[in-house]
Amino acid sequence: MEIAAKLSNIKEGFHRSFWVANIMELFERLAYYGQQIVFMVYLRNRIGFTEAEAGQLSGVFGGLIFLLPILGGTLADKWGFRKAFNVAFTVLALGYFLIGSVGMSAFSGIYGGVDHYWLLMIFLIFTAFGGSFIKPSVLGTVAAGSKKETKSLGFAIYYWLVNVGAMIGPTIAYLVRSSFGNEFVYIVSAVSCFAMLVVNLILYKDIKAEITEPVESFAKKIKNLFVVLTNFRFMIFLLIYSLYWIIFWQEFIVIPYYITDFIGKSTPYEIIQSWGGAGAIILFQIPINRLTKNLSTERAILTGFFISSLIWVIIAVHPSIPTIAAGVIAFSIGEMTQAPRYYEYISEIAPAGQQGLYQGYAFLPIAIARFVGDPIGGWLYERAKDSGNMNIIWYSLIGIGLLAAALMYLYNRFLVKR
Repeated sequence: MEIAAKLSNIKEGFHRSFWVANIMELFERLAYYGQQIVFMVYLRNRIGFTEAEAGQLSGVFGGLIFLLPILGGTLADKWGFRKAFNVAFTVLALGYFLIGSVGMSAFSGIYGGVDHYWLLMIFLIFTAFGGSFIKPSVLGTVAAGSKKETKSLGFAIYYWLVNVGAMIGPTIAYLVRSSFGNEFVYIVSAVSCFAMLVVNLILYKDIKAEITEPVESFAKKIKNLFVVLTNFRFMIFLLIYSLYWIIFWQEFIVIPYYITDFIGKSTPYEIIQSWGGAGAIILFQIPINRLTKNLSTERAILTGFFISSLIWVIIAVHPSIPTIAAGVIAFSIGEMTQAPRYYEYISEIAPAGQQGLYQGYAFLPIAIARFVGDPIGGWLYERAKDSGNMNIIWYSLIGIGLLAAALMYLYNRFLVKR
């Protein structure tokens, strides 16, 4: 009876659109991480870019994916989430198809006389614009579609499904890549987004939520951005945290290249990364939370930084499938240690009365890491491979990880107001 009552509470605690939005998010993450894991290899092996050029394109795309939601959220609030989803999935489906079409022989006559670097730059920016509406629309639906007593569970369900998509997407990408080629992974991502467009049109209904605060205009968003960026202490924090995310995204930059070039072209690097990363989070997030619940916020953040920096130490000992898998899992353990405390940490260091404002820009370190870290990763790999000394990669990334941990320790010691 107790189980039945809990299931009944869960059923009654969420609006129908809550479940629709979360399923759409699962398939959108499946599409995003599926194409992301093959992105660098696709650009180099199929399109013909250097590792450095591929890193530049990845940085623009990834940076915009995490930066544009600041403005995309304003439009989503103004239009309503259903319309925002329509725009998002239409643009994403078309964008992924266009990115994949550049590598298809059927389109060689169309793109033959065009500079592929700038053509892909346009396609990537266009696709990132579509992606900018997803996160604010899903999170807005989760908030509006959950009752007060189920809101925490609602965000937990959202986070869990994001990681399910992040695990399934690369797995499907491996099956498609090994059978048809990397360019067809983008077709799968396009089909996934188009299917969610149909689901949104048929099943999703906007939720009339109680409005507790006015929707901010674009001008207000830009003004708030400058308020955050002119806070010297907070900007230092963002830059330190961006170092942490730089080493994470090398899982999508360096690892696919290294496994393809030095271990085996047919090796399923997609599965190694996704199952070791998202798979570990799905299985161990709750146990890790229980083990670290008594750590202070500062100590949990610092511990997570040190554990995550082990990824490249483990790999550098003897680069191989077992050590790469162990390194990815080590990073995931560090992420699970610090990530749940991240927003709590921001609330502690933000100026009094501006916690909400600063929380709205909490994902800026990831945007910074993508803009800066992806080009650095591609350039580092190219230099290391040309020199014949791959230790350049491992030692550089170990240095970045340890630097991030050391700077966070100093930040906690000298810049956090007590």
